[in-house]
Amino acid sequence: MEVLSSRKELLWLMMVIVIFAGAKCRQPVLHRVGGGKYAWKPNINFTDWASHEQFYVGDWLYFGFNISCYNVLEVNKTSYDRCIDKNFIKNVTKGGRDVFNLTEAKPYYFINSGDYCFKGMKLALCVENAPPDPTYSLLRNSSTKIYGPIILLPLLGYVAVRILFVQYV
Repeated sequence: MEVLSSRKELLWLMMVIVIFAGAKCRQPVLHRVGGGKYAWKPNINFTDWASHEQFYVGDWLYFGFNISCYNVLEVNKTSYDRCIDKNFIKNVTKGGRDVFNLTEAKPYYFINSGDYCFKGMKLALCVENAPPDPTYSLLRNSSTKIYGPIILLPLLGYVAVRILFVQYV
């Protein structure tokens, strides 16, 4: 009976380790472009808004706007700088409440076509890879790498001793 209990403890410990090893600390974030529900419009400083946000791979952008007046085009840097709405990468516009998934760590550029781009309706942002789980980075940090074994070894040792002790005594 004790052996079965110890095996259950070992399986429980292994399951906990697998869950924590595979867990991600950060969930994707939905960024409301411009800061509001319907903020993709003229007279908003999108550069200032983006400077206060942190964008990571897997996050989403939400563009809320009046579809009869505005649109959202993903463009390259040259088209962004010059407000060129031809040969865009992707037309994000679907219905005025549109989302865009940031799938790569790279700069992204968005504009509204026509004169609105020249009036400031454009957005540039840089997407980064998500930061590692703080627990994982603590264990991997060069100045603290000893803490991982210090925490796990006694726990694993305890379970191993319990299993051996019960089997051979």
